[in-house]
Amino acid sequence: MFGDWIIYTVLIFIIIYLLIMLNYNKALYKREMTANKIKKGNIDDSKLMIRKYRVQLQRAIGNIDILTEELNKVRNDIKTLRARNSQNRLENDILTQKIKELEERIEALI
Repeated sequence: MFGDWIIYTVLIFIIIYLLIMLNYNKALYKREMTANKIKKGNIDDSKLMIRKYRVQLQRAIGNIDILTEELNKVRNDIKTLRARNSQNRLENDILTQKIKELEERIEALI
């Protein structure tokens, strides 16, 4: 009888211990699941932000390419304008030289 009472008491303590451990593990599991949901939500938000910034980066790179092309066109235009300017200066120098010669001839005739 005393042996049965000890066995029943030990079994009751074991059952109570197992119930407490079951509830503790269940609480830990729920906490982990909510933490995983939050992490998954953060990862999804991060993926969206990465996609958004990737699109913006691609647009910016495209704009840089367009600006580079425009810059090269403007550089070429500047080079042609400088060449024309130097050519016009040479022609202007030649014309002023001819004007001076004509003025000297006119003065010589007077």
